[in-house]
Amino acid sequence: MKLYFEEYQYPIELLKDNLGDGISLSYHNGTANIPYVGYYYNSKINDVVFILPKVFISENGLAFNEYKPEEIIDLSPDNNPLKIKANDEVVFELSVWLYQAIHHYYERRQNTTITSDVQLQNVRPIGEKKSKTIIEIILALRDFHKKHKNLFTYVALVNSSGNNKIHWTKTMSKVQPTLQDGNPYYMDFRNKNKVINYDEELISLFYSVLNYLSKSYSFKYQQVSGYTILKPNKIQSLIDSCKGTRWLKKIRRNYFTDELVELWNLLYVFFERAELIASGKSYHEKLLVSNFNLVFEDMIDLLVSDDRKDLPEELYKQQDGKLVDHIYKDKSLIDDSNCIYFIGDSKYYKETTEYGKNSIYKQFTYAKNVVQYNINVFNNKDTDKMKGCRYRDSLTEGYNITPNFFIRGKMDFDNPKNHEMKLHKDNIFERHNEHFFNRLFDRDTLFLQSYDINFMYVVTSYVNNSEDVSVKKSIQTMFRNDFISYIEGKFEFSVLEPKNGISLKDAVDKHFKKLNGKIYKPEDTDELVILALDKDKKFQFENLTLISLIEDDFYIYDYHLGTNPNEIKRHIQYQYFDAEIQIAAESEVEYKKSPSKYKQYKTSDESVLFGTYRSEDHLKWIVENKKYNVRLGNRTGAVKRNKQIISASYLVLYNMKNMSDYRIYILSDNHHIWDTEKMKKMSYPVSDSNANNQYYIYNIIGESEKKIFGNIDIEKIINDKHNEIHEVTKSPVAEGTPIYVYRSEIN
Repeated sequence: MKLYFEEYQYPIELLKDNLGDGISLSYHNGTANIPYVGYYYNSKINDVVFILPKVFISENGLAFNEYKPEEIIDLSPDNNPLKIKANDEVVFELSVWLYQAIHHYYERRQNTTITSDVQLQNVRPIGEKKSKTIIEIILALRDFHKKHKNLFTYVALVNSSGNNKIHWTKTMSKVQPTLQDGNPYYMDFRNKNKVINYDEELISLFYSVLNYLSKSYSFKYQQVSGYTILKPNKIQSLIDSCKGTRWLKKIRRNYFTDELVELWNLLYVFFERAELIASGKSYHEKLLVSNFNLVFEDMIDLLVSDDRKDLPEELYKQQDGKLVDHIYKDKSLIDDSNCIYFIGDSKYYKETTEYGKNSIYKQFTYAKNVVQYNINVFNNKDTDKMKGCRYRDSLTEGYNITPNFFIRGKMDFDNPKNHEMKLHKDNIFERHNEHFFNRLFDRDTLFLQSYDINFMYVVTSYVNNSEDVSVKKSIQTMFRNDFISYIEGKFEFSVLEPKNGISLKDAVDKHFKKLNGKIYKPEDTDELVILALDKDKKFQFENLTLISLIEDDFYIYDYHLGTNPNEIKRHIQYQYFDAEIQIAAESEVEYKKSPSKYKQYKTSDESVLFGTYRSEDHLKWIVENKKYNVRLGNRTGAVKRNKQIISASYLVLYNMKNMSDYRIYILSDNHHIWDTEKMKKMSYPVSDSNANNQYYIYNIIGESEKKIFGNIDIEKIINDKHNEIHEVTKSPVAEGTPIYVYRSEIN
């Protein structure tokens, strides 16, 4: 048996003799590769050639991640590295699985890119013109052995029962005894052995053929004891002399049971084919595919996709001419009440191959086309075609999340014969497409993930024609759960419910410009919408601003993708800055109990920050850098979230040791959030340089005249505010903690 790998560059001299003229090669600078996967019988060398897919070559260019492909071509010699490590048996097993996969694809698709010079049929009685390939014959013999072990054991036991027992009647009538002391002694005996047992003869020949083939094709089988095994050279002699078929014809009429008749047919087909090849007559058979990626695509489609008959044709045969590899309908990522189409593209690549820009672009286009198709259905109100899928919410004009993924076959080189279901996410690969940032529910916001699946699991499932609904559903569930985890890792989700008797429509309309693309209303909710905010630090200020603007009109509840928004119970406040206690903490019950405690000011009323400086060095840094910072997080003196932080227009900077000594600065609308490392680079006098803290940074435009606020009693304002904060939080406020007041509160 000869072994090659698809598209591997071999020296030309290693290909010519074994492949002959039966396979076209692709030449390049003194080397050539085989652009096929499959099986080829070369009558010139009287041997089988297997061409395995390139996925069996690892990223370091080694077959099975261990052998140089040039050194393992001929599996016959004992010094072949595969044989030395007893891995030659693995090669045959993998080869026949792939052979069957291509054959199965040929039967399913009848694709013109497959070349087949034989018709593959089941075993036929003598006289039938249709026949099997060598590989099909071997597989049929092995399969018969697996299914009829009990038969072989039973025949051996029956035939051996009573054998070698003395037949005394025959012994006394045929053998002359020796007399000693008047007693007869027999030196020879006649036993009950049968002269010929035809069942045993046929089964012995069967095991002899299996043994002969196992030596040539490197596979194992378990023999039942009690049968005589002919050596491989004896079987070869029967083939060369054409005595195998003559022997079988001679004993044909001795078998009547169905099992033994089937076995006789199998053996006759084998000897007939082997004798034809040995006669030197022109003989040729092959089953090759030039685009194995099409076979792999069909494998994945059978494993994960919905039946095309159950899908609108426009979804997989798109109007711009693009053909979608895999598409199926599953529960929406947002909630369980609606469905969404999952769009996949199978990639048959070696380990070293990255996804190209064209593939990524096309995959996003597939998703956009699917979205547009469903929007057209939505606009036309074609309820028959919608069938529970909802891509856009008319109230918020938000778009549902469309899952999009690549799936690639990957070999388990530690155990190549491993057929277990393994699906792993490629955590390195991550692509997304967006028009507007921080808008998950925008139609142009799309995410593309990549997954590796055990290649041999896909092959064996395909060969076995496995369409187990439970297996397919489990794989689809894995995709959905992983997408939910991925999206939740990038976005923070909440449920918004209007407060103060305002309707959901009015609340959404009021803040539509700010909420557009960030909210989506599931179909089965009444007065709730889902809010998604990007967790990236660069959007923290934007998100804080949004929350501050809408919290007067919405209650905010915790939410996780895939759950029912109507069952949300836990009231939350967005805790940016890692704050555990909220200055603006509010719940529906507390608000009704004491409305005056939560006195609201118009957002147009300017916010004023009262901050201190600790030393002359601190003041110098503020003046020279034109920046003022407040602490964030859970530490002494840190500020907690409220809308005044982001809207502060002025800074009243006072001396902690003398509050009557103060200055007033005008603040820019441009704010930052810096960490300790950034502050150190800016030469800020950080008290704890080893801590990983965060700071909210204000930019100072310039100094203002003090008369802008009139006379300010800083000590009274700070004491009053500290008492107010203490009443809400029940915690003391550290000296020097920045406080925020509205301008109307100063005088």
